[in-house]
Amino acid sequence: MAFITPDFTAAAVALSALSIVSLVALRGWRDWIQLKREELAAGHLPLAQDAAVPHAGSRIEIADLKERLRKLEAIAAGVDL
Repeated sequence: MAFITPDFTAAAVALSALSIVSLVALRGWRDWIQLKREELAAGHLPLAQDAAVPHAGSRIEIADLKERLRKLEAIAAGVDL
């Protein structure tokens, strides 16, 4: 008659729990990917932006260009910065 040790039982329970958690996580991941595919297919952005408000990245780029322009104008005028 086979004797099951407590170590084997604990390992089997841990492996079963890990398998269940992995399967649930995989299901959630697949559902999330499907949601994103449907959003792309519908042409909707997840966070709609107002067209009048520029994107933060473009505002930073504009500020950087203005700073470069100011420096070039100072160089052209012969002013040391």
